Amino acid sequence: MRKFVLPMVAFALLTGAAWSAQKVYGYVTPGPDTWYKMDVEGFVFGAEKAGAKVIVLNSDYDVEKEIANIDSLITQGVDGMCVFTFNEGGANIAARKCAEAGIPLVVTDNVGQVLLQHKSVVACIDFDWDAMGRETAKWIADNYPGEHIAMVMGLFEHIPVQMFRAAFEPAVEKLGKNTIVAIRDGKYNPDVAVTQAQDLVESGLDFSVLFAFNEDMAAGIIRMLKSRDLLNNPIKVVAENGSPVGVPLLKDGSLKFTFSTSPGWEGFISFLALHEHVLGNNDKLAQQIMLPITPGTLETVGDKTKYIPWEIDPVWIELTKQYFPQYTGLY
Repeated sequence: MRKFVLPMVAFALLTGAAWSAQKVYGYVTPGPDTWYKMDVEGFVFGAEKAGAKVIVLNSDYDVEKEIANIDSLITQGVDGMCVFTFNEGGANIAARKCAEAGIPLVVTDNVGQVLLQHKSVVACIDFDWDAMGRETAKWIADNYPGEHIAMVMGLFEHIPVQMFRAAFEPAVEKLGKNTIVAIRDGKYNPDVAVTQAQDLVESGLDFSVLFAFNEDMAAGIIRMLKSRDLLNNPIKVVAENGSPVGVPLLKDGSLKFTFSTSPGWEGFISFLALHEHVLGNNDKLAQQIMLPITPGTLETVGDKTKYIPWEIDPVWIELTKQYFPQYTGLY
């Protein structure tokens, strides 16, 4: 089983902290996707600030490996665990196993589903995918009334995808200004997304707004549409994610709209919530902590407090002071 440990020896020496007193956290990440990597980096950044160390295990989208990773961290006796799972069952299993082992658990990007099972987790750290779905539908209705929408999503079984769809599709119908004519699974894979978009174009389907579930997929779709002289006339591309890939696309008009959701900042907040509990500063359980979402447009893309960086950036601390002042004493 592959793992990497991020030592903090230098920090411990500088602060006089004994290595034996150092907190050790485990992080189970679902796969190699950039979103997940950035979430890990944000968690590790928080640990570095606190003088803790992190053991990161990657599940590679394998359910059995995910369970094995959870078991491995429990066996290693970590002080706390963060689990980012690609399936609802994984979060529930982690919650049960961690409760039995007496290990505090934070669940990332589960949109609170584990809380519905009355599991004893410290917190679920999420973005408001429901609001994102509704607001994306409203933006399209306001800017492209009367136009048909085709969608290329991430993994259909991923809970945030399901939550987004459960909000977006009824909102489109309620607003009554657009019609969804196709929904395809892009599997968070740019090549798959492009193939799906090509098929939609070649099918002759009548649509002029194409929604992609992240900017990596959107970038590939945009290149394909440009090669066919279809970009913006007639097909406009809308996305969500707010990744670095979206910055030049928004600036040159290739991408019309997205939502800024920084996985790096999410990972940072996940660490702070877990660490505060482990230190005994907060004994609350079953917290649902929502990070703010901000529209990404040509007007906001240059403002880091609105188009929030995925990579480690001092603006995370500024934003944390603004939105989560209860954590600012931890670093």
